[in-house]
Amino acid sequence: MSGEGAPEIITDGTGLRVTIVAGRWHEEITNGLLAGAHRVLAASGAEVTEIRVPGSFELPVVSRAALDNGADAVVALGVIIRGGTPHFEYVSDAATSGLTQVSVLTGKPVGFGVLTLDDEQQGLDRAGLPGSKEDKGAEAAEAALATAVVIRGLSA
Repeated sequence: MSGEGAPEIITDGTGLRVTIVAGRWHEEITNGLLAGAHRVLAASGAEVTEIRVPGSFELPVVSRAALDNGADAVVALGVIIRGGTPHFEYVSDAATSGLTQVSVLTGKPVGFGVLTLDDEQQGLDRAGLPGSKEDKGAEAAEAALATAVVIRGLSA
């Protein structure tokens, strides 16, 4: 699995405002991602807000709005499953490029928890559900928190 070799990240998020922005597609997988992100953020002591959007295409614009309105970091969660048309590539690229742009333009971290999958089982394996091999929602939250702490330390 791609999660091999991942560092253990434990971060004190006290005083940080983190917004989770999550798409509504593929509810079972998304709910697993949300649970993992909420678990990590709650343990860190960060103040958490959750916003749901229609799908992964909408993640960048709402993430930008959250960061512009006071969030210190965003955890972006979405599920995109390949179909028989090029739609998968367009949405995956838009979400990935858009979220990268949001992070660079705002100077604030966006934890990337957008799963781009060939099939539903790959998502179930990565969603942090019972029997899953990975917890990408938790990993995205850890990355956002750790990066926000680094940025806070640079401005101190």
